[in-house]
Amino acid sequence: MLDFLKKYTSPFKLHSAGIMGMNRRNISYIGRYNKRSLFPLVDNKLKTKQIAQRAGATVPELIGVISEQHDVPTIHEMVKDWPGFVIKPAQGSGGKGILVVTSNKDGVYKKPSGSEVSKEEVERHITNTLAGLFSLGGKNDVAVVENLIQFDDVFDGFSYEGVPDIRVIVFKGYPVMAMMRLSTAASDGKANLHQGAVGVGIDIATGKALRAVQFNRPIEHHPDTGRLLSELHVPHWELLLTLAASAWEMTGLGYLGTDMVLDKEKGPMVLELNARPGLAIQIANGCGLLPRLRHIEAMGETAHLTTPEERVAYAAKNFCGTHTPGH
Repeated sequence: MLDFLKKYTSPFKLHSAGIMGMNRRNISYIGRYNKRSLFPLVDNKLKTKQIAQRAGATVPELIGVISEQHDVPTIHEMVKDWPGFVIKPAQGSGGKGILVVTSNKDGVYKKPSGSEVSKEEVERHITNTLAGLFSLGGKNDVAVVENLIQFDDVFDGFSYEGVPDIRVIVFKGYPVMAMMRLSTAASDGKANLHQGAVGVGIDIATGKALRAVQFNRPIEHHPDTGRLLSELHVPHWELLLTLAASAWEMTGLGYLGTDMVLDKEKGPMVLELNARPGLAIQIANGCGLLPRLRHIEAMGETAHLTTPEERVAYAAKNFCGTHTPGH
C-alpha cells in the first residue's frame, strides 16, 4: 500500500498525511490495545453474532450451521424454504470462502451474476470450508448459513450484484475513519477491495462520499453501472456510527474494524467485527489514520466519555472530511 502511495505522493506529503503502515498497526495498535484472549470473539463469526445480539444489535438471520462432513448433504433441506442465502466460513478472513446464492427456486441455485451453482458445487464448497481452506491459519472450520441481506434501495446503482457494506475503524470506542465497499463484476458481487470492489471514503461527520478508488486507483463512476460515486450519501449515518462505536463495549477490543450493512427492512445491522482491519481505508479517504489515532491517545483518561453517542459526536466534530486534528 505504501509503495502505491509513493507513486502518487511526494515523500514529504506522504509523511504529513500520517499514513499508517502494517508494522505500526500491528505493534502500536493491535498489539498494544487488543488482548489476544479477546480475538476469538471476532475471529469466529458465530461468536461475533452472539455478542452483537446480546448487546442489542441486529445481525443477519442464522439459517443453520454445518460442522460435520456427514451433514453436508443436509444443506439442501436446510435452505429449501429460503429464496436466497449465504454460506460462509465461521473463521474466514478477507471475504474468502463466501458463497452467495441470490435465487433458490425448486432446488436450482443461482449466484448474483445469474450463473447457476449445482448442488454438488455447493456441497464441495462446504466440504472445503470444513477442511479449513478459507480459514485463518487453515484450521478446521464450520459453515455458517445465513439469510440473504436485502440492501436498501438508496444504494441502487452504487453496487453491482452484491450487498454494499460499511467499514468503520473504531479506536478506544471512537469511530475514526469510514468507507463503503461496493461490489463490482470484477469482485463477483462481493464487497472485497482485493477482488476489485470499489472503496468509497465516507465523511465521519456527514455520511457523504469523499473520494473513491478501485484497485487503489481513483475513480469517479462505478465501473459497471456508471453511477457517479460522489453522489453517495449513507442514510441513518449517526445510528450506524453509534453501532460501530458500541463495538468497543461489545468486545473489549481497543482497535478494530466494524463491518455493517443497511438492510431494506431491518435497517443497520452488524455483519462482522475484525481485530486486524486492513489499511486500504486510508487510500479510499485520501488521508492517514495516525493523526486521528494519536489525537485520541493524547486525550488520555478524558477519552473515556460515557456513551457511544458522545464518542460519535466528538468524532464528527474532530474527524470531519479529510481533516487532520491539530491542523
